[in-house]
Amino acid sequence: MTKQVEQLDRVIIRFAGDSGDGMQLTGDRFTQETAAFGNDLSTLPNFPAEIRAPAGTLPGVSSFQLHFADHDILTPGDAPDVLVAMNPAALKANLGDLPRGADLIVNTDEFTKRNLAKVGYAADPVEDGSLAEFRVHALPLTSMTVTALTGYEISKKDAERAKNMFTLGLLSWLYHRPTEGTLAFLERKFAKKPEIMKANVAAFQAGWNYGETTEAFSVQYQVKPAEHAPGLYRNITGNVALAYGIVAAGQRSGLPVYLGSYPITPASDILHELSKHKRFGVRTFQAEDEIAAVGAALGASFGGSLGVTTTSGPGIALKSETIGLAVATELPLLVIDVQRSGPSTGMPTKTEQADLLQAMHGRNGEAPVPVIAPKSPSDCFDAALEAARIAVKYRTPVILLSDGYLANGSEPWKLPEVDTLPVIEPGFAAPDQEDFQPFARDPQTLARPWAVPGTPGLEHRIGGLEKADGSGNISYDPANHDRMTRLRQAKVDGIAADIEPLAVDDPSGAARVLVLGWGGTFGAISAAVREVRAAGGLVAQAHLRHLNPFPANLEPVLRSYDRVVVPEINLGQLALLLRGRFLIDVISYNQVRGLPFKSEELAGVLRDVIDRD
Repeated sequence: MTKQVEQLDRVIIRFAGDSGDGMQLTGDRFTQETAAFGNDLSTLPNFPAEIRAPAGTLPGVSSFQLHFADHDILTPGDAPDVLVAMNPAALKANLGDLPRGADLIVNTDEFTKRNLAKVGYAADPVEDGSLAEFRVHALPLTSMTVTALTGYEISKKDAERAKNMFTLGLLSWLYHRPTEGTLAFLERKFAKKPEIMKANVAAFQAGWNYGETTEAFSVQYQVKPAEHAPGLYRNITGNVALAYGIVAAGQRSGLPVYLGSYPITPASDILHELSKHKRFGVRTFQAEDEIAAVGAALGASFGGSLGVTTTSGPGIALKSETIGLAVATELPLLVIDVQRSGPSTGMPTKTEQADLLQAMHGRNGEAPVPVIAPKSPSDCFDAALEAARIAVKYRTPVILLSDGYLANGSEPWKLPEVDTLPVIEPGFAAPDQEDFQPFARDPQTLARPWAVPGTPGLEHRIGGLEKADGSGNISYDPANHDRMTRLRQAKVDGIAADIEPLAVDDPSGAARVLVLGWGGTFGAISAAVREVRAAGGLVAQAHLRHLNPFPANLEPVLRSYDRVVVPEINLGQLALLLRGRFLIDVISYNQVRGLPFKSEELAGVLRDVIDRD
């Protein structure tokens, strides 16, 4: 039957179901096909910390939101235009985000009395009229999948599991998504289980065919490809981008990469990805704990490698003594903290920005380290390169603050030409020196020589005890300790002259309000600024990549505006640093819900600040 085709400029879809329903896989496959089609996109996976959360309960709901468009977009979207709810828990957990008139696709097979009772529904909301404000498509997705797989040599349980592929096929038809990539993926994924592979392919195709033939959907939707600058693109998550950035840093420095890591959500994917790249001189070590992991990474740096360790907030706490050792020995070390909700174990799969003060000050003694934060999933690549450049050039540990939203979210990334990437010069100390001074300093960077053990003429002491300036001998002299403390601080402070000044986006030049962000808030802030400007509001925007040291022009930028708004997914950590450093009473806006900001929410905050007398 012929279906009407309606053009849309953007769509936000949220797949939601039980944590065993395959919603992350479904969302990922829809995303990959959308990326291949050429839309701009942004994603927000959201899932429980448990491997298998209690079935049919609100804590067990897993969702995946995708925003795709025919133009440049910045966030996964504030609210879905389409919600796919595979059970009552998924419906109840997500219904509050659904705007009036949105499409709601419900798997009625799971709306049993038992499942309804689990989440507190006294009656079936699909039948009692409580969903009247939405366009409801009540479909028996599970039973249609089982029927479509009649005759395949698989169990009923395996047939029911394929309902996510039926759903993916239906949504792929509804939004004109390509199918070739998903079919090839299923063939690879289940290559050793041919019957399971055939069943999943059949379920996917049955979902597509159902959309084509049913009267339940009379309209198909098209979202044209976005205009991108010419080049080769791929869809990339923040964790994979970080891994690629580390590989690139090894290649551009000529250093072997050594990752010492202990698995921890949401950073583990960096370890998984780097373990695939031995051909690029990458060695990965899964240690027995966080302390062993960072110790191995620092040992690798001592031996002349680019030492890297990856973790989240709880791991940073355990690694703090060894990071302090890296400060004292003045060796390059890249410490990646993919922040998550705390304190303690907190909410391991939810995002937060609450490790900034820990990164700045979470070590004993005066132990300054540079701190860098990427702003988007693809920017994680460039941030990793920048962190490695600073670590190697200044002989210092560098902390890179990503977060769970950036780590698991994805967007299109234009692959750079290798020759355009910065060259990182290790600058090892020359051998056979008659009077080698391991703590003599480069007059420009204040970095000490990098002396690889075993190099003739470069024998020297190493360790955590204070060292005499120049010789590196153990020293308890008070004046020497004061001098070494100030030299280490001056080395980090001096990096400000080696980074780009803070760029300010203020098209009119007449804005009196500046919104200043850092890390993964960039997308939501930028979308909010767009919205405010579109309505005639005047607002300037700046975003910090370097958090220690701050860009040299940060203070004059802040003082050039009447009001400065600092949105953070914490209780005001950057705001505290700005007030303490510059005595400027910035306006702090904070939420710690484990979710990224909504752009409309931030736009309202900015409008309120602009309208103040």
